[in-house]
Amino acid sequence: MRHRIFNEDGEEELVFVMGWGNRWTHENVSWLIGQLTEADYRVHAFELPTNIDDFKADWLEPVAEYVRDLEEYQLLGHSAGALVAQALDGADNHVYLSPWWGYGEDFPKPLLDAVSKLPTTFPCLPIGDLDEEALGERTTDHQIETTPSWISPAFIRETRRAQADLLTIDHDAVVFCSLRDPVVSLRPIGERVPAEHVVLYNGGHELFSSAARDRYVDLLLAALEDGSDAVEERERVPA
Repeated sequence: MRHRIFNEDGEEELVFVMGWGNRWTHENVSWLIGQLTEADYRVHAFELPTNIDDFKADWLEPVAEYVRDLEEYQLLGHSAGALVAQALDGADNHVYLSPWWGYGEDFPKPLLDAVSKLPTTFPCLPIGDLDEEALGERTTDHQIETTPSWISPAFIRETRRAQADLLTIDHDAVVFCSLRDPVVSLRPIGERVPAEHVVLYNGGHELFSSAARDRYVDLLLAALEDGSDAVEERERVPA
């Protein structure tokens, strides 16, 4: 797992677990990291391996061991990064962007059941189109070209096992998501996070690749600083 610190002199610690296929060289990921560093966060960014055969060993434990050395920090997880982040301890506030707590409707359960049983770690299964329509209008050609197109049966098996073992959200998490997201299921979000702590935006899977991202960045930063109070305060402000 690759790890990098942005803004070494930042006043507050922030752990950012990126989504599957995200790279800090992707323009829109870089934009988000820039917003975080401008807010004076010292950003600890993690790139998830795109092929795994053990969720805990390959994804969860490297991040969990790292955060044990942080006394106080804020936690931001996007997509598969939110699947990791929900199992971490110690963060003051938790913000999840399009948390991948369940496969979307484009991945029917009978198909997932079948391919999960194949005994191979070789990436032989196509993931479909992750383009501007799926991810967001600002998705770049570089991002699409550098995102893997295949996953393995072991990857599906391990991520589904992690989704089945989701913890109860016992903190005031804030979720940003889109009703048009083709990648994730919204049901696990609704089951774990109160509706008043969910912020809906118009776009695809990635808020930072959405055309509407500038409208939500201040609220995202406020949620990292103040947790769900920031979202509830917005609801109390008259239109």
